[in-house]
Amino acid sequence: MKKMDMKHFKIKAKRFLMGMNFVDGFIYKLIIYTLLISFSYIYLYPVLFMLVNSFMSVDDLINPGIKWIPTVLQYSNYQRAIEVLQLPAAIFDTTSYVLKVSISVTISSAIIGYGFAKFDFPLKKLFFVLMLATFILPSQVTMVANMLVFRNLGLMTSQRAMIIPAIFGQGINAAIYILIFYQFFKTIPGVLMESAEVDGASQFRIFSRIAIPLAIPSFIIVFLFSFVWYWNETFITALYVGGQVTLPLKLMAFRSSYITLFPPGSPGSELNEAILLAGNMLTILPLLVLYFIAQRYFVESIDRTGITGE
Repeated sequence: MKKMDMKHFKIKAKRFLMGMNFVDGFIYKLIIYTLLISFSYIYLYPVLFMLVNSFMSVDDLINPGIKWIPTVLQYSNYQRAIEVLQLPAAIFDTTSYVLKVSISVTISSAIIGYGFAKFDFPLKKLFFVLMLATFILPSQVTMVANMLVFRNLGLMTSQRAMIIPAIFGQGINAAIYILIFYQFFKTIPGVLMESAEVDGASQFRIFSRIAIPLAIPSFIIVFLFSFVWYWNETFITALYVGGQVTLPLKLMAFRSSYITLFPPGSPGSELNEAILLAGNMLTILPLLVLYFIAQRYFVESIDRTGITGE
C-alpha cells in the first residue's frame, strides 16, 4: 500500500513540476515568470526611481542612507512643477497639437499603404523602396533641405510645418506606418475586392466600406505609435515649429522657467532634483494613462495584424 502511495505521489509531483508537455509545468512557468519580472524591472526601474525621488526633500536626496523610502513625502514638489509647467494648459495644447498631426499621418498612411497594396502602376517597386528609404535616412540629412522648403513656403515656426507633411504622408516615421497598412491590406483577399467591383462599387467605396473597417487594428496601432512619437519628439518640433508647443519642450526649459517664477531669495526658490523629476513624471503621465486605457485594444490589434516587434 505504501509503495502504491509513493508511486502515486511521484507521478503527481512529476506532473506538477513538468506538466503534461513541460510548457504547462511549474518549472517552465517559474522560468518564464522570472524572465518576465527581470525584464520588466529593467524597464520599470527608471520610472520607479523618478517616482520615488520626486517625493523627496533636499535632505533626503543628499542623505546616502535613504534610497527608496522618503522620510517625508514632499507633495510641494509636484505643486511647484505644475505651476512652472502650467500643466492644465500645457496638456491641452500638447494633446491638441499631437492629435492633429497623429490623425493626419494615420489617414494619409492608410491611403498610401492601400495604394501600394492594391494597385499596380509604373515604377511601383521603385517608389516603395524610396518610401522605405525615408525611414532609413536620419532626419539630420534632410534637415537643411526641409528648412529651406518650409521657409520658402512660409511654414517655419508654425504647426503647419509638421501638420502639412503629415497630411501628405511625410510625417515622423511615416514609412513605418505605411508599411504596417501595406502589410495588412495585402492580407485582404482580392476576391472580396473583385466581388465589390462586380456589384458596381467604386474604388473609394471599396476603400471606405470594406478596407477601412477591416483595418481598424492597424489604425489603432499606427495612431498610438504616432501619438507617442510626436509627443516625445523635441528636436524636430523645436526646429520647425519653435517655442514650447509640447509638454516635453516645456520640460526642457524647466530650469530657466523655474528660476524666472521663483527668483533667488524668494520663498521656495531652491531648485532641487526632486522637482525636476516631478516634472518628468508629469510629462510622461498622459502617455501612461493612454497606455493603461488602450493597452487591451493595442494588444488585440497586434495579434490581428501579426506585428511581432522584430
